[in-house]
Amino acid sequence: MVWGYKMTKKVVIVGAGPAGISAAAELSSMGIKTTVIDEAPKVGGVIYRGPWRKTQDLPHLDDKLKASMKGLEQKYLDNMHNIHVRTQTRVLGPVGESSLLTLHKDKAEELDYDYLLLATGCHERSVPFSGWELPGVMLMGGIQLQLKSGLVRPGNKVVLVGTGPLLVLTACQLHKAGCEVIGIYEATSFNKIAKEALALMNRPQLALDGICMMLYLKRNNIPFHYGWGIVEAEGKASVESVTVAPYDSDWKANFNKSVTLEADTLGVGYGFTARSQLAQLLQLDVSYDYDNGTIPVVDDRQKSSVDHIYCAGDTAKLAGADGAMLEGVIAAKSIAAKLLKEPDEAITEVIKGLRKDLSRVYRFRGAFDRSSKRQVGLIDLPKDDTTICRCEQVKKRDIDNAIAQGCRDIVSLKMKTRITMGDCQGKTCSSYCYDRLASAGFEQEQGLIRPRFPLDPIPFSAMVD
Repeated sequence: MVWGYKMTKKVVIVGAGPAGISAAAELSSMGIKTTVIDEAPKVGGVIYRGPWRKTQDLPHLDDKLKASMKGLEQKYLDNMHNIHVRTQTRVLGPVGESSLLTLHKDKAEELDYDYLLLATGCHERSVPFSGWELPGVMLMGGIQLQLKSGLVRPGNKVVLVGTGPLLVLTACQLHKAGCEVIGIYEATSFNKIAKEALALMNRPQLALDGICMMLYLKRNNIPFHYGWGIVEAEGKASVESVTVAPYDSDWKANFNKSVTLEADTLGVGYGFTARSQLAQLLQLDVSYDYDNGTIPVVDDRQKSSVDHIYCAGDTAKLAGADGAMLEGVIAAKSIAAKLLKEPDEAITEVIKGLRKDLSRVYRFRGAFDRSSKRQVGLIDLPKDDTTICRCEQVKKRDIDNAIAQGCRDIVSLKMKTRITMGDCQGKTCSSYCYDRLASAGFEQEQGLIRPRFPLDPIPFSAMVD
């Protein structure tokens, strides 16, 4: 740091999760003040936010997770003199060249910035199937929020379906919280996961933690099935039964061998997609990635196509909390180098070292990306009358008919069926539509859904002076 430097530039960070808080703390260590915006009441993001209310203990969470949650919170507390956090604040979109329109407690305000870091995280990828709208059918992130922040059990008899390490972690937490976990159904075969053993050794401690969780499931007689997945959920007022079946290598269900289980809760987790709507409204260059969704293009310093806007964490690449924190630090050092006018050679060497650590995280994460890569069979799960777009009540048959009539891209599909035109702006249905168009042979033509301003509805009360 150049001591005596007087801060005149405004640095704004959108997102108070691992990437955002790590960046703010790093900037604080160099005497640079930041404003951090987050829609939740607490910092930490979904993964490290912790309970909304005070509690003596969290017996359903493992000690390592609790230590990580505490560590991020302490990082913020140690640097809070330079960090102005605005919680329960939503960003509605950009205003002009260097300003954001925010909404806090029904009050709309403009927030100017000279440098902006987007650390907006991700949201879960919805996979439609018959019965997915029933109460009691939850995405894995929703279950995590109930367990970690709400301190409530989502149900009593739980079935988990999907792919990836979050299945195992959530199952352990549910069991420790007193739920009966009927079964876990991992869509990927064991052999496919085993082939990634070498890549998993890039993070040996995390790999060992995973093995320990699997042993916990075995000790407590919680069934774990490889190569199985969801078929449908059924019930009247809420989910009462879940049907699963073996999947082939394309994740097509073998209905002849399906099994129906009694359950009051179904957890579904088929991956995540970057939350990049704000990046698109800011007109950053973006690309569509099969694993990450629509992501902003960034360089080795996390800088976007716009010189004073940076992106870090799941906004730019789904790599977990450790990767998000490293990317946050890289972005912070890059911003600080410009503000403090540091020699480019010095910052280049520092970032080179950080990216070496980050590459190990990427290699570890790549093992799951490859082994858990969603397959084309998932688009066959919904029936003709299954609702795909909940906002506009668009059925699967509507999408099939539109494609049969000549729709070859997402915008044409939107105009024909009204998919993505609801309040969520396609967060729920767009992933299915992209995959459906790709399966019809239009992957190169499908294009991208462009979000519209404002990102969230503005209440009338916000317009009253």
